[in-house]
Amino acid sequence: MILEDQLTIVLQTLLAGVLSGLIGMDRERRGHDAGLRTHMLVGMGACVFTSLSVYAFMPGDPGRVASQILPGIGFLGAGAILKEGRNIQGLTTAASIWITAAVGMGIGAGAWFAAICTTLIIWFTLVIVQRMKPPN
Repeated sequence: MILEDQLTIVLQTLLAGVLSGLIGMDRERRGHDAGLRTHMLVGMGACVFTSLSVYAFMPGDPGRVASQILPGIGFLGAGAILKEGRNIQGLTTAASIWITAAVGMGIGAGAWFAAICTTLIIWFTLVIVQRMKPPN
């Protein structure tokens, strides 16, 4: 793998870390276990796996490596969901982990503009929509 491709992966990973951190800050601020660091690691990991599938494993099918990210993220998300009696907690955190991986994959695939816009939409959903929710 040439050095230019490796530098691209490093820059993509840094961007994934920043965007994923923005998502994780909301979870951290609300006191969820899957917070800032977890979201950053999920986003950066998805980015690196996607980037490597694009740059390092060509001329093969880059989708083969990237498609395996989803089951792994599903496993992490399942660990964030807790059921206590009739109440279920952690669904929003699990969903934020899942979509953070999508942001990382987008950056890894070179769709950084879409990933930035998606991060803003996620932030709006987690922060602004939460404020519009009626109190329990």
